[in-house]
Amino acid sequence: MLDLVGTVGTAGLMVFITSTLTIFLDISRGAKLALSAIMGLWIGVCAAAAAAGVVATSQPFPLIGIFVALPLAAVAIATAWPAARKAMLSIPMQAMIGLNVGRVLAVFFLLLAAEGRLAGPFPYFAAGGDIITGIVALPMMRLAAMPGAERTGTIMAWNLFGIADLVLAIALGVTSAEGSPLQVFHTAPGSEAMQQLPWSFVPTVLVPLWLILHAIIWAQLRRR
Repeated sequence: MLDLVGTVGTAGLMVFITSTLTIFLDISRGAKLALSAIMGLWIGVCAAAAAAGVVATSQPFPLIGIFVALPLAAVAIATAWPAARKAMLSIPMQAMIGLNVGRVLAVFFLLLAAEGRLAGPFPYFAAGGDIITGIVALPMMRLAAMPGAERTGTIMAWNLFGIADLVLAIALGVTSAEGSPLQVFHTAPGSEAMQQLPWSFVPTVLVPLWLILHAIIWAQLRRR
């Protein structure tokens, strides 16, 4: 039952984030359709990889790291083009902050831990940081609409906290995974559930998307 609810939740988040970004990006309709197709293809690749066990951290090299890094690298390369940079900076900050509200669904990590499908420090630190980031995103949306250096500093602090939370979650996920060459925390089953559908969408799709949003928010704050 939890997997069914998780499938609905992760699928809904991915669709909502993708739709919001394509709506607000200042690009042509054709480019929006192309971007939607690329993101849909990437989600399909991530689903197929998880189903085939490719993202399992028990492999000699944790390939799941590539799935996190590739979207970030693609966006970083795209910023070399002024038109791409302009399009990314055209996304309203309020919208990007609002998309982080969905991170409160990290409560699922605690439910998975209660079922014995996650263990170690990962579910508690990842859930706690995400839930705090998601809840605080609500007042940050209001602050984003107001001018003032103090408000900019507050949003910057929230943004850095959100980034740190995602980086910590990735690190704990890999170091808690059973059989991982980087395993540090030996509490079975570790983060094994995050390597299986639908939860694998979190590290392979949602985490890169939120990191990209945080990077764009940081760039917009710097311009202020």
